[in-house]
Amino acid sequence: MTTKDERLSFLEEMQDVRRIRKPNRADIKVPKELTPGHLERQRAAMDQPLRDRNPLTSDTVDPLTANDILSWQRTGVQHGVFRKLKQGQYPIEARLDLHRMKVEEARREVFGFVQDCVQYGVRSVIILHGKGERNPDGIAQLKSYLAKWLPELDEVLAFHSAQRHHGGTGAVYVMIRKSDEHKKRNRELHEGG
Repeated sequence: MTTKDERLSFLEEMQDVRRIRKPNRADIKVPKELTPGHLERQRAAMDQPLRDRNPLTSDTVDPLTANDILSWQRTGVQHGVFRKLKQGQYPIEARLDLHRMKVEEARREVFGFVQDCVQYGVRSVIILHGKGERNPDGIAQLKSYLAKWLPELDEVLAFHSAQRHHGGTGAVYVMIRKSDEHKKRNRELHEGG
């Protein structure tokens, strides 16, 4: 508790203090005129529409069905490595599920996923695309696009439809190339030891 003397002392010290009359708010008035800088930035934004850096095809592709097997390997991939991939013998380090996605959304997701895998040194992944068995025309749309997209990405070394316990023809194992950074680290690790 404060005593009477303390209170009087406080009031005496505060006698010259005046209340602030303006509200305690920032002045956020929008300028009425656009500056030349504003106009130039607007013009530049309209002249340069967003460029799609995603190289994956969004054209039509050859239709595949539920039971079609996806299988592809880049030149230079050893047969033993591809066989191990095909048999699901590499540990799955990451997965991407495309179920219920529209083609354009899946296109963005696949591209981003592969780029992330390279960045983080992930080499063996699985992509779940579904079989398309519920489609009235029997076409597995995402599977069809994925078969076209994966070879278009330089970072993809090989892919093959998964073993039954991993989704069978509704999923695909994908082997990703090492980034230059990870190759360099690997060389240093093995040369230094």
